[in-house]
Amino acid sequence: MNTVINVRIEKSAKNKAQKTLESLGLDLSSGIKMFLNQVVEEQGIPFVPTKNASRIRARWDRELAETIKNGKGYTSTKKMFDDLEKGI
Repeated sequence: MNTVINVRIEKSAKNKAQKTLESLGLDLSSGIKMFLNQVVEEQGIPFVPTKNASRIRARWDRELAETIKNGKGYTSTKKMFDDLEKGI
């Protein structure tokens, strides 16, 4: 069962968000659904709201280091897509 949510937001913010989401192949409704599903999945806001550039950079650096240490590399896109299909 679906429901409707009405949100008041500045027109310029809506237009910018819509343009950004469209560049990712999503419409605004899908972007909002993704956000709300992540809120449920993570039991909180799925990002750290901050304007502090050093905190943003520190988080990015930690995530990058973790990915380099534990991430999987691929020698071909076929191998990558094979793993994606397997859910790896």
